Amino acid sequence: MTAFSPLSIGPHLVQPPVVLAPMAGITNAPFRTLCREFSGGKGLFVSEMITTRALVERNEKTMQLIRFDATEQPRSIQLYGVDPVTVGKAVRMIVDEDLADHIDLNFGCPVPKVTRKGGGSALPYKRPLLRAILHEAVTNAGDLPVTMKMRKGIDDDHITYLDAGRIAVEEGVTAIALHGRTAAQHYGGTADWDAIARLKEHVPEIPVLGNGDIWSADDAVRMMRETGCDGVVVGRGCLGRPWLFADLVAGLEGTGGYRTPGLREVADVMVRHATLLGEWIGDESRGVIDFRKHVAWYLKGFSVGSEMRKRLAVTSSLDELRAQLSELDLDQPWPAGADGPRGRTSGNNRVVLPDGWLKDPYDCAGVSEDAELDTSGG
Repeated sequence: MTAFSPLSIGPHLVQPPVVLAPMAGITNAPFRTLCREFSGGKGLFVSEMITTRALVERNEKTMQLIRFDATEQPRSIQLYGVDPVTVGKAVRMIVDEDLADHIDLNFGCPVPKVTRKGGGSALPYKRPLLRAILHEAVTNAGDLPVTMKMRKGIDDDHITYLDAGRIAVEEGVTAIALHGRTAAQHYGGTADWDAIARLKEHVPEIPVLGNGDIWSADDAVRMMRETGCDGVVVGRGCLGRPWLFADLVAGLEGTGGYRTPGLREVADVMVRHATLLGEWIGDESRGVIDFRKHVAWYLKGFSVGSEMRKRLAVTSSLDELRAQLSELDLDQPWPAGADGPRGRTSGNNRVVLPDGWLKDPYDCAGVSEDAELDTSGG
């Protein structure tokens, strides 16, 4: 098996070419630490989505979300914004205060609280607005590379990714990641990898990364071979499986040999994840409570029992978590079928948009800084 070429993100060389997708409430510093440990420090690990207005206003929660571990290099931060001026201020703040080494812009989020304001995957439909945001970001970034993540479009009748790709190249964006779904699909159906190949042909000047339906290292290898993309972005596939990054390194470097941890090892990782969250938050109980959302993902496919799952879902201390995990049959091997899809899968949703959003892709009236979310997330 042949190794794939490194991915260049400005001055940063990413080898192998694998990126952790930003996921709200998931890809905080503790989870990035876990994934990075399993990868041996290889790959690129991006923060969860940060709202530019919240950053500029120094929202307390937002300032915690942009804290990076001392070992994180490069420090990658993803921004969400709909107002060019606010985006420009946020990027300038990052540069002036040395808050990150790489800036990614979110034009892919499909959730209603983002799209109803004209943000995320709704925004590229307004071509002039997209151009203005990219221009402000790149202009204010100086030497920091600016990348963007997007979807195919709003729905099958409003496809935007090829136009958006050309605008990105013209405005100096360093690389583009494409999730092969529309906003209407959310996470349902099958990702359109052919669209990733078309985008790669359409913007040969810069790297294109593929995203969508990468559940295993073999999926990543297959995507790169079938589409010709320069790297992969992995999101839901690593939920409850931070060791997937060990597999991705092995697969993309051509060394083979994938991990199939038994329940004992999975339980150890669960405790470490909860511990890291408590240290990051500064409160053990709050860390364990925040960890609860991960329990079902870690235990997918294992024989646990509904009562124990309920008990694990209300743990509030590390001792309690350890005690309950110790009651399980920890000798269980990795379950067959646990490598498949995980996380949200609903599709065919009506995309919530501002009134009249689809009337004219070039009319950006009515979009202002008021459309910025006041807190991070999405």
